[in-house]
Amino acid sequence: MEASSHDVLLVGGGGAGLRAAIAAAEVNLKLSIAVVSKVYPMRSHTVSAEGGAAGVAKSDDSLDEHCYDTISGGDWLCDQDAVEAFVKEAPQELLQLERWGCPWSREPDGHIAVRAFGGMKKRRTWFAADKTGFHMLHTLFQTTLKYPPITRYDEWFVTKLLVDDGRVQGVVAIELMSGKIRAITAKAVILCTGGCGRVFPFTTNANIKNGDGMALAYRAGAPLKDMEFVQYHPTGLPFTGILITEAARAEGGYMLNKDGYRYLQDYNLGTPQPKPVLRSMELGPRDRLSQAFVKEDQKGRTIQTPYGPIVHLDLRHLGEKLINAKLPFVRELCQKYQNIDPVRELIPVRPVVHYMMGGVSTDIDGATPLAGLYAAGEVACVSINGANRLGSNSLPECLVFGARAGRAAAAYAATQQVPDGKVFAQANDERRRLETQFLFRTGGHERIATIREEMQKTVETSAGIYREHASLAKATHQLRELQRRFGDISLDDHSRTFNTELESALELGFMLDVAESIVQCALHRTESRGAHQRTDYPARDDNKFLAHSIVSRNFDGSSRVEYLPVKITRWAPGERVYGETSKEQSKSTPIRQAV
Repeated sequence: MEASSHDVLLVGGGGAGLRAAIAAAEVNLKLSIAVVSKVYPMRSHTVSAEGGAAGVAKSDDSLDEHCYDTISGGDWLCDQDAVEAFVKEAPQELLQLERWGCPWSREPDGHIAVRAFGGMKKRRTWFAADKTGFHMLHTLFQTTLKYPPITRYDEWFVTKLLVDDGRVQGVVAIELMSGKIRAITAKAVILCTGGCGRVFPFTTNANIKNGDGMALAYRAGAPLKDMEFVQYHPTGLPFTGILITEAARAEGGYMLNKDGYRYLQDYNLGTPQPKPVLRSMELGPRDRLSQAFVKEDQKGRTIQTPYGPIVHLDLRHLGEKLINAKLPFVRELCQKYQNIDPVRELIPVRPVVHYMMGGVSTDIDGATPLAGLYAAGEVACVSINGANRLGSNSLPECLVFGARAGRAAAAYAATQQVPDGKVFAQANDERRRLETQFLFRTGGHERIATIREEMQKTVETSAGIYREHASLAKATHQLRELQRRFGDISLDDHSRTFNTELESALELGFMLDVAESIVQCALHRTESRGAHQRTDYPARDDNKFLAHSIVSRNFDGSSRVEYLPVKITRWAPGERVYGETSKEQSKSTPIRQAV
């Protein structure tokens, strides 16, 4: 088997992966750093982020307020030490991006422009029109080109982590162009593979987001954390699931039911405003807005369509000039995919799976409990997002914890020896598995698409916006049966060059593992908190569940769920009151402003 070796290996070439690569190179230019990505880096899902990146920038805002918004918005499941580090470093990372060339939108006087975002009490979301992720990823990608130590493996698919002597020492990957299977050894590996929205049938996520990194870590022995917390975004286009950014509501868009009524005023999210203002009810947290949609549907106030019930997002009152200046991509998406113009017409929207609060369990520097393995970005759970991520916190999370993981992995790699020959025996075993189970196998009775569709339907039915015991218990058995059936698939395509059917089969295997972890964590958490709403346990239970769920894989392939206390530093858990400052916040000790 062919092999190559590096000091630090990044799996994933999106925002977190590229930022981690830069950080590792800055620690020591003599390190050999590699980025393995199953797509060309500029096709990573970071490129599709629209709305913006949160970071304290104005004199009327403070780090304390950003901390409190994040912690209370996460329903007190956030680790507060991680949140404090995050809000301190986010503005510094955003300023660094500007120095590298990111074209942030500006105020008329030249200052950085910021907009309101859901769950934020102050305007602190930096943006580049409504193509923020596109410009951030371009900036990071271009910056990596000036670092000679960074090698790229574009369009390589990682299938296994190599673990020996209690630590991760590399990966096995397939070069998609040739089908060549290679071992890539490393002293430290950082997972930056993004989320797993494709486990669900209706999602804003690209087809590449199948939970690859989560499953790789899970199979290697690293635990996953808080997997029951799945965020639905309240404004996805029906049928396609394409995201209409929260920035549309930040600029003053209205949510209307079938009667043209701004229904969010009925759900304790604020009051109607005559013109766009910061604290309008449309900027409530995403979990609350998605839950309000379900209640409206139950009351018969939504519009039934072939693609499910919808409500409308109204931007008409904003005017063509503002929409073209600040929401040009929203207008383009509506025109191309819905054949409507939001300047003159209502936008049909419905909740859609958008983001995973859970992921690979890491510490504040991205280190997992498995030596040599790090994670950053949506694949990881630090945890700063708790039970519900606030809009515009995810992009700076990629930057802050990508940089932290890159530095930590580089420091760790400097203390390790080059992996020895033992890992190559594992790599050869993996090559034989891929060939015998997939490439050379014939006679299977199951189809990839059939199992995938049944899995997605099972997870959506049991672990959607609302959950209850009976459907979760049923889903547990259904997913185990799908795992069994997965062993009986066979491929029609036995070639090696760009074998997309093989890639789909491997992704399905990853998704089945991730789906099981989501359902198991949701079944064991008998309370309602943030994005996890149990109709049979509607109250939040801090006595029992002010804790992270930790799901690990047993030797027989089953899973076990345990709990880890949430780290509380300064903000005691309180009632989650939207739009007000709590007593806990007012009593907290101020922390120094970063910018």
